[in-house]
Amino acid sequence: MNGIVTHSSAIQGAFTRQPTVYAVILAVSFCHFLNDVMQSLLSALYPMLKVDYGLAFWQIGLLTLAFQVTASLLQPMIGMYTDKRPLPYSLPVGMSSTFVGLLFLAFAGEYSLLVMGAMLIGFGSSVFHPEASRVARLASGGRYGTAQSLFQVGGNLGTALGPLLAAFIVVPRGQGSVAWFSVAALVGIIVLTRVGAWYSRISTAGANKPARSAFPALPKRSVVAALLVLVALMFSKNVYLASISSYYTFFVIEKFNVSVQVSQMLLFVFLGGAAIGTILGGPIGDRIGARSVIWFSILGVLPFTLALPFANLFWTVVLSGVIGLVLASAFPAIVVFAQELVPGRVGMIAGVFFGLAFGMAGISAAVLGVVADAKGIEFVFVVCSFLPALGLLTVLLPDLRH
Repeated sequence: MNGIVTHSSAIQGAFTRQPTVYAVILAVSFCHFLNDVMQSLLSALYPMLKVDYGLAFWQIGLLTLAFQVTASLLQPMIGMYTDKRPLPYSLPVGMSSTFVGLLFLAFAGEYSLLVMGAMLIGFGSSVFHPEASRVARLASGGRYGTAQSLFQVGGNLGTALGPLLAAFIVVPRGQGSVAWFSVAALVGIIVLTRVGAWYSRISTAGANKPARSAFPALPKRSVVAALLVLVALMFSKNVYLASISSYYTFFVIEKFNVSVQVSQMLLFVFLGGAAIGTILGGPIGDRIGARSVIWFSILGVLPFTLALPFANLFWTVVLSGVIGLVLASAFPAIVVFAQELVPGRVGMIAGVFFGLAFGMAGISAAVLGVVADAKGIEFVFVVCSFLPALGLLTVLLPDLRH
């Protein structure tokens, strides 16, 4: 894996020591915000769709699967292709797919059209995430963790805001009001077209520069082993997150008898905590190392996840915010750590790990839906509370700072 010279690595090597271009990072973060607001509308609509369409939990899980698997299967392939042949203007194309998917969700009259809308939004994400992550890294000036955090926090904020928008706009006004959010997609298309122009200039300027890597050369076996550990850590993190994002509203409605609107606001507490955790994870990782952040994030959240299923309403709200904050700080660190292991494959690594995040969440949401139908929502949360124990695997990761 080491010694591979790609178009992507040449560009990155040419611009690593350039100043951090915050305008570009914030632009892709803003579009990540818009993208994930629109994505999160799907899961935020679940309680309403379940009643209006008479859906079982397995059908709710299938909607998540349609979205997540569409994104996860395509992201690594798009990342691998653009490592060799950058596609700067693919970003607005992906946002256009999300725009069409929203219209399907707004005007679907049957379940199959809801699934189609979910798949189109998933395709938009599969194009957006690898290329936007690459743009953030190119603009980082070497501050990879900070750039990755700023990029990802846009998505976290969008995911957090989506349920609130659904609670106060979509739930009172009905499914058709989803179409209003297509305006956000149009704004995203405009901004990403400008970003694509910057990316195109950078790509042309760096095409003939020699590639440089500041990362340690590890044996191939060590790289593969470390990547497998990171995948296992992603599994523990994303299966737990899938239980929250897909079924937390049902959990608090069933256990505490709150309204749908209140359940959406409680979900916002968790997602808001996740947004704060994402902001903190990258800069802290730049200072103390990504491995240390992963240790703290995944294993450190275990006491809180174990307590959540047995807490009263007040402590459920508090614990959910803490869990979101601590657990979310891992993802920027995992992506940056993996990109350091395989220099020159920025798009492929971003695509694989974003794709794994979507795919694992989609498959686990479907499986957890079946379990919830059979055993109940509270049982699902008890089982998932043990997943962060896999954070012990972090001990197997090499310390790249040495």
